[in-house]
Amino acid sequence: MKAVAVFSAALSLLSLGSASSDAAIKHTSNVALPSTFKPPQVFKNANLVHVVSVEKNYVKENINVLIENVDKAAQDEYFLPFTPEQLSRIGGLEVKDRKDANAGPFKAELVEFDPTSDVQYFRITLPTPLKPGGQQTLGISYYVLKAFRPLPATINQDEAQYLSYSCSAYAPSAYTTTKQKTEIKFPSATIPDYTKLPGSGDVTEFPVKQGSKLTYGPFDEKPAGATEPVTVRFEFNKPVTHIAQLERDIEVSHWGGNVAFEERYTLYHRGANLSQLFNRVKWAQQQYYNPTSHALKELKFPLRVGSADPYYTDVIGNVSTSRFRSNKREALLEIRPRYPLFGGWKYPFTIGWNSDAKNFLRRTATGGFVLNVPFLEGPKQLEGIEYEEIQVRVVLPEGAENVKFHTPIPGSSIVDADVEIHKTFLDTIGRTALVIKARNLVDDFRDRELVVSYDYPFMASIRKPLVIFGSVLSVVVGAWIIGNFEMKFSSAKKA
Repeated sequence: MKAVAVFSAALSLLSLGSASSDAAIKHTSNVALPSTFKPPQVFKNANLVHVVSVEKNYVKENINVLIENVDKAAQDEYFLPFTPEQLSRIGGLEVKDRKDANAGPFKAELVEFDPTSDVQYFRITLPTPLKPGGQQTLGISYYVLKAFRPLPATINQDEAQYLSYSCSAYAPSAYTTTKQKTEIKFPSATIPDYTKLPGSGDVTEFPVKQGSKLTYGPFDEKPAGATEPVTVRFEFNKPVTHIAQLERDIEVSHWGGNVAFEERYTLYHRGANLSQLFNRVKWAQQQYYNPTSHALKELKFPLRVGSADPYYTDVIGNVSTSRFRSNKREALLEIRPRYPLFGGWKYPFTIGWNSDAKNFLRRTATGGFVLNVPFLEGPKQLEGIEYEEIQVRVVLPEGAENVKFHTPIPGSSIVDADVEIHKTFLDTIGRTALVIKARNLVDDFRDRELVVSYDYPFMASIRKPLVIFGSVLSVVVGAWIIGNFEMKFSSAKKA
């Protein structure tokens, strides 16, 4: 018995040393610069097209710009300005070469030089320095969360919802822009209010309305940092779904051959509040003719083929209003909250499911393991989903070491990554867990992969069976000793 206990303790100490040595994965995208920093005027924007899409419940902006090096030396750093308030809501920033699809995303990182400044910058590094007089077409895309304001703020249960959005008719730029225009795309042609600006050339007034699109410009040359505030108001009879926090756990079991997923959501509806109390009778009557409503009635989660054993709970307990369809082509989990969600309402809930490990896990030629799972899954809705805070925790087997990861999620949205110890049932030192924190992502990043590589030594793989065997053996031996121990007093012999 003592030998078994000592052997188990030695294995625990060895694995503890391995896990702690790997717990140093950190990620940061911030670059410190002097407080007097100003972007050098080495570029000009020869032509710029700014496309703003408000078709979903978040804003997607694309800036297609032809940049030109006006300096006498080659340059490879291009800066993009934002206000601190904008920066707190921007995520998923990616930069690509519009004329070379194979070039891949350029490096884009947040520059920190003065936290109190009215302007902050992203620094975009070109893969090849642009020679003097050279031109390159950049495609810059990013998302703006919590961008809309319901107007009016309160409406009746069956009334149409309108949202208001404010931005600039000029694209954000740290450089002089020779020519530019801004296009705003809407979900429908119902746009009752929008800011009007003086036109130029043959156009007497901006914007020009074409169906569900407004076009401001083209504008003549504008200096660096120029802005022209505009506000638009449009009809949006869909839920404004906002996930304030998502905690996504992925637990890998080598012995069980299983990968377990669990996602905990804190969901808010950021649309217009109800001006009167919710009328369930009216709601039930409306379902017969299915009118347009801004209430959130259901969520659909497309899962990987082969997913099984789904569950759906909230703060009360199990929720039975769900349906799961699984076949060789798809696996779809449809859930209905206990009540329809209107503007200003909050709904925390949890879903989970299992999947065969062979769908995600493989062994390398060197004896290590590679796990390939989606970084973000979540619901897929026509109106879109935005995520403010995301925590992805990958729980690996006890004793896993040399943990590394890669994901195509934009580095500007990854806040932190670290390796921790997660303790659960029948563990001795706890399981190795990779924890990645991200901010300001949207459902456009669904199914972008997260690749985790790690080593799993043989001695670590047999620790749990040894611990279980040693524990059972201890109980059996202890019971045998107690069973053979006599507690009664012996009677004295008579003379």
